[in-house]
Amino acid sequence: VQLQASGGGLVQAGGSLRLSCAASGRTFGRYGLGWFRQAPGKDREFVAAITWSGSTYYTDSVKGRFTISRDNAKNTVYLQMNSLKPEDTAVYYCAARELGELAVDTRMYRYWGQGTQVTVSS
Repeated sequence: VQLQASGGGLVQAGGSLRLSCAASGRTFGRYGLGWFRQAPGKDREFVAAITWSGSTYYTDSVKGRFTISRDNAKNTVYLQMNSLKPEDTAVYYCAARELGELAVDTRMYRYWGQGTQVTVSS
């Protein structure tokens, strides 16, 4: 499985971005999917996840602002980010795992995209 993330950029605080992650593979619909981020000097952290059935889970700091979704027909997972804050600045990575249930630990994901930079200015 190969993942290709896109959609990052520079935005002012309060603005919005939508990240996309296109995947190869015929069994995409069965995968558990997640978004993680890594700020300079910090560990990679969980942001959001979605199961094969569409259940979602978010880290507390993005609840109510970010929405993860998937389009199995397009083999794509999205992260809609609204009300962005400077502390959201990071490289964002999409990830996939063959078990379709929720997972928040980076070690539970086998496949990773290359990352896309999100910068939020104050």
